[in-house]
Amino acid sequence: MTTAGVHRAAATGFADGADIYAASRPAYPGEALDWLRDRMGIGPDSRVVEVGAGTGLFTRLLVETGAQVLATDPVAEMLTHLASALPGVATAIATAEALPVAAESVDAVICATAFHWFATPQTLAEFRRVLRPGGTLGLIWNVRDIAEPWVRQLSEITDLYQDDAPRQKSETWRDVFPAPGFSPLHETAMRYDHVGTAEEVIIGRTLSTSFIAALPDDRRATLVDEIRAMIAATPELTGRHEVHFPYVTRAYDCRRID
Repeated sequence: MTTAGVHRAAATGFADGADIYAASRPAYPGEALDWLRDRMGIGPDSRVVEVGAGTGLFTRLLVETGAQVLATDPVAEMLTHLASALPGVATAIATAEALPVAAESVDAVICATAFHWFATPQTLAEFRRVLRPGGTLGLIWNVRDIAEPWVRQLSEITDLYQDDAPRQKSETWRDVFPAPGFSPLHETAMRYDHVGTAEEVIIGRTLSTSFIAALPDDRRATLVDEIRAMIAATPELTGRHEVHFPYVTRAYDCRRID
């Protein structure tokens, strides 16, 4: 599948890997709900657009606020999962640069583990267009905690397979800030552990990465073999029925200003 205006790793990797993405990606900490309410000002009377909503992992928290949510994504296969899990949420196939909503019609725009794919001045101009004056923009990511040695080793292995796909860890998304028409970014940090079997939280999570899902089968199999060898050689992972994959969840918010 090729989606116009979408990086090939996202268009191919997320379309082909939508099932494992839905099954293996970490959720978000409970404190993120407090962030939505306290920093983003989202509540039952709010209208929210989630951009790059994927399979709906973060959409679940938005639903808990009671807000009216429109979940958008350019990859239809991802939204199919979202619609199945959250049938009451409106969805639309759309890119970040062309949201199907009227000017000044929403209270908040949210990007969860997505903004690095479309961090351009044009995107921020579109967000400003749809936000009401004083409306909020929220960006949130689950970031691997590489202070844990095995997590750092895992990242070193997978980074060898990276192509030119945008990633949060490069922090090039920050280049578009400070942005015209928006207040300075405010950062909130939270802790989160993705808990499950090594197969779920390490192998599955790795295979859900766009540039890995888009690899030829033989290269992807080689990568999985490398990771299984790392797990077998790591005492805190091997033979465990349950492992904890540590993350630091980083959330950023700003407001539309005149």
